[in-house]
Amino acid sequence: MVSGFGGEIRTTYENSTPEWQQDNYAQGKPNVLLILLDDTGFANLGCYGSNIDTPNMDALAKNGLRYNNFHVTPLCSPTRASILTGRNHHAVGISTISGFGDSGYPNQRGCVSRHSANLAEMLGEEGFATFALGKWHLNPSANFSAGGPHNEWPLQRGFDRFYGFLPGGTPQFYPELTYDNHPVNPPKSPQDGYHVTNDLVDHAIEFINDLNYSNSERPFFMYFAPGAMHAPHQVPGNYVEKYKGFYDEGWDIVRERYFKRQIEMGIIPENTVLPPRNPGVKPWSSLTKNQQKFVCRLQETWAGFLNHTDDQIGRLIDHLDLLQKLDDTVVVLTADNGTSQAGGPYGVMSVGTAPGRGATNDGVTIAEKRGRPLPEEDFDLVQERLDEIGTYKTNSDIPWGWAQVGNTPLRWYKQDTHGGGVRVPMIVHYPSGIEETGGIRNQFHYVNDITPTILELLGVIPKENYNGFEQMPITGTSLVYSLHDANCSSEKPIQYFEMMGKRGLWLDGWKAVTRHQSGDAYNEDQWELYHLDEDFSESRNLASEEPSRLREMIDLWWLEAGRNGVLPLDDRVGQRGRRLEKPRTSYRFIPPMAHVPRVRSPSLADGNWLLKADVEISSAETEGVIFAQGSFLNGISLYVQNGFLAFVYTVMDTPNTWISKDLLPLGRVTLDLLFQKQNPNSGVFLLKVQNKEIASIVISDTTHMASMRGADVGRDLDAPVTDLYIAPFNFTGIIHSVLIKLEL
Repeated sequence: MVSGFGGEIRTTYENSTPEWQQDNYAQGKPNVLLILLDDTGFANLGCYGSNIDTPNMDALAKNGLRYNNFHVTPLCSPTRASILTGRNHHAVGISTISGFGDSGYPNQRGCVSRHSANLAEMLGEEGFATFALGKWHLNPSANFSAGGPHNEWPLQRGFDRFYGFLPGGTPQFYPELTYDNHPVNPPKSPQDGYHVTNDLVDHAIEFINDLNYSNSERPFFMYFAPGAMHAPHQVPGNYVEKYKGFYDEGWDIVRERYFKRQIEMGIIPENTVLPPRNPGVKPWSSLTKNQQKFVCRLQETWAGFLNHTDDQIGRLIDHLDLLQKLDDTVVVLTADNGTSQAGGPYGVMSVGTAPGRGATNDGVTIAEKRGRPLPEEDFDLVQERLDEIGTYKTNSDIPWGWAQVGNTPLRWYKQDTHGGGVRVPMIVHYPSGIEETGGIRNQFHYVNDITPTILELLGVIPKENYNGFEQMPITGTSLVYSLHDANCSSEKPIQYFEMMGKRGLWLDGWKAVTRHQSGDAYNEDQWELYHLDEDFSESRNLASEEPSRLREMIDLWWLEAGRNGVLPLDDRVGQRGRRLEKPRTSYRFIPPMAHVPRVRSPSLADGNWLLKADVEISSAETEGVIFAQGSFLNGISLYVQNGFLAFVYTVMDTPNTWISKDLLPLGRVTLDLLFQKQNPNSGVFLLKVQNKEIASIVISDTTHMASMRGADVGRDLDAPVTDLYIAPFNFTGIIHSVLIKLEL
């Protein structure tokens, strides 16, 4: 007798009775396509007021519904944790960026609690095929490498297939890609037309096709999260040129035009007030002509990038239509937070973004507030290179002025709990389930409401236990009721906000909010009060007129903080206690091996270090890269070419190259590359062959070592450090080992 078997087993099949197992394929259920854009503010889509061509997203809105009162957390990882689980982000262990790792407290473990199943885990048990494409950003950075652990990667969290990238951002032309559980190289180069968003859509279509030919009746859940519009802003040049001159009038006039268009569209109320410029945003007329040209090119690139993203989303939508699956697919499109402030007051070309470029309440950068202002571009010198912005040769981000335009008519930015950080576009497209099309919904909703909405539309009741873990309650509120009634009141009872000490609370159409600054005393924060139902843009602070209401809402915030595991408050941007592993001082690489992602590469910026390579020069024709880290923007490469040892250190796409005068000896050879810091900004590279010093190279600027991303042994898989070889330039000899010792 077989336990659980409902048939009958006798000696042969002729006199036995079979029991057929039922396929768990959820036949008859609609598909789900969840599209999550990055760093895309309320006004950025054409159907929300911008002058950027987004015809495919606009078509979803025209044939579906737009929400103008939809909110998210003000940061990437927390929104992703909440949208996939239906719970508040602190409650599931993601208070801020997952890459920061474990803070030692339940609200920041760097990964989503197993007691909070995500949509893939829930729908997978209902028979759905589950696909994730693009940005993951839901596991600690210590776990990004091929060596794992993989327990918080997409395939270990319910997804059948994954193609994308694990960290918060990646270059668009040279991304660090992961396919299922292993790193892969882009299928072609940018010179051959490669862009990561195209690649993601290619694989999304492939996943759907693979499912369609094997079981066309089985529904799928696809989580599509491209890197757009996160920096770096990189896109094929024709998309940038399309917007040349669009922004020459400046951010003041463009913002006013977006605002006017929003009112005409009905996406914001007629009584909405356009707030003044955020502190630190310069009047357009105060910028020099060269500054204006520079920041316009940055915004042209941003617009082209979004236009290109829309085209790729259109390819995916068109394919669903071709397969006659679009009408029976629930499509939800939104963004993880508002437009970013990380570009600083003037934006950056290749200097690089950093938390220090964020805005303080006083309108200066965080770095300036701390007495360590970050360098800005040379606006006169950079004019000769404006055409490079948007290419793989730059790492650009927009300034505060254009970020505020993207958030029109809202105040502040990504990372802030004011409207500019948390109020974003949200479109629902479901022809089989929405009678009214082209409508606008103004009910307040939050990112944790997406999961219960999808579950209700699918008729799925979440289980109390997934994979052996008892589940915490889903706290989001389904918005299905609003699909059929534009005038009904919001059913959301209450919602708190918190991000690195910045806090807020929504209740019955009112919002209390404070913009906390790191290092300030929490009890000295100035709380503001807005009647959102009457004041869309948070322009009229009623704190002094309604002190009792404000006090009540602050008290409720503390109550919600306790209920959702927000405490202890932590306003640090970076390190939050112990990482998942101790800092390493030694690395031993033995090929063959996968590309080492940036967050797992040796940290070469902090002090003296030694690279020792044990290689075998097989013949006079032996060549290739021994070790490379970084890219042509900032990077190092130790390689052999034409029998000669060569070394290059590139800083801000300016190479410092040295080539030996003597041929390397044949046979087994020890090569040493020693870096000695002279002061915080300079240092010396010493090269040795068989313990004999052959070169001393003085470098005046070593500060950019910190931004060198990704490492490779025996090849250069990233955007190549130098154009003196054609990547990947595989080493044709034998590399026995590469040893790197830090903190000498």
